[in-house]
Amino acid sequence: MLAYARQIIDDDDRRAVDAVLKGDWLTTGPMVKAFEDAVASYTHAGHGVAVNTGTAALHAATWAANISAGDEVIVPAISFVASANCVLYMGGKPVFADLSPDTLNIDPSDIERKITSRTKAIISVDFTGHPADHDAIGAIAEKHGLVTIADAAHSLGGVYKGRKVGTLADMTALSFHPVKQVTTGEGGMILTRDAAIAKRIRSFRHHGIDLDLHQRSKTQSWQYDVNMLGYNYRIPDINCALGLSQLGKLDRWLDRRHQIAARYDEAFAKLPHLQLPTVRQNVVPAWHLYIIRLHTETLRVGRDKVFEALRAENIGVNVHYVPIPWMSHYASLGYERGQWPVAEDSHLRMISLPMFPGMSDSDIQDVIEAVTRVVTYYSA
Repeated sequence: MLAYARQIIDDDDRRAVDAVLKGDWLTTGPMVKAFEDAVASYTHAGHGVAVNTGTAALHAATWAANISAGDEVIVPAISFVASANCVLYMGGKPVFADLSPDTLNIDPSDIERKITSRTKAIISVDFTGHPADHDAIGAIAEKHGLVTIADAAHSLGGVYKGRKVGTLADMTALSFHPVKQVTTGEGGMILTRDAAIAKRIRSFRHHGIDLDLHQRSKTQSWQYDVNMLGYNYRIPDINCALGLSQLGKLDRWLDRRHQIAARYDEAFAKLPHLQLPTVRQNVVPAWHLYIIRLHTETLRVGRDKVFEALRAENIGVNVHYVPIPWMSHYASLGYERGQWPVAEDSHLRMISLPMFPGMSDSDIQDVIEAVTRVVTYYSA
């Protein structure tokens, strides 16, 4: 079975981790700062705060945005559920906006329609690695005095109108899960240009302690205070050593993702059964996912049958994602289906094809042949 995504770990990565294992610091040590500084430099973001998961990064960002009970945060209707869960963690209410039909990113016009006097922030998601319409989102936020959080779990290395992902919102949350552009095993990071926000989040990830171990050691003091409710969201040096090693290969891996997408585009353009991904002008996507949408009116079966047939061909396709308000927990909170026509229709037609830089040319050809064979067989 060809997976839809997987990590690449080489000897350089193993040596980097082994060096930490032989050293004095397994956690809260120098490798954490080195990784933070490297990602901040790569993205031109200013400040990076590493945490132990991408979800923790989103939680930290919503906390830094001062979301609290009664506040509303506008979130896209399709994303991984953590994009909305982080609002619930803070006692806020996710308000789901529909998607732009071309990129499947959050639709700025629907953001405008969903704003109320209780709206406090917008969480955009760079879905599949294609940056959202950050200029439009930023203009809306400025008009209404809202905080912007970019969920860039899919888009490290992406570029929007000449600006790198990480500089496009008040705060940007990254994920370093194994299927992402670089991995730390599990991990995440918050990027911001605001030094005060970065300082607050560093305390938040460490139980709310005001001075970390390194600051205390400089003054030879044991004293510290907890001046806020924080969490243990620290990431070990082991993970950061892996991430730092991986970061050096990111641009090469992004090039390979672009090559795979181009091969898919060329092969599938001739199939009338498929709606292919759109790349907007002045955008360089990071191609975390390559999602096709079936023109089901041209087929004798629906998405699920096509999915099953591709799996039977040993192509490990996936579906990203079920609309968040369709999830049982969200349904129990009162969200009802039928309010997000683009997201809900797209979900029923979408399939994620294998997309990762370790794919060989023969892997790519296997996917192309399997998709062509299956949709041709089921052609109406």
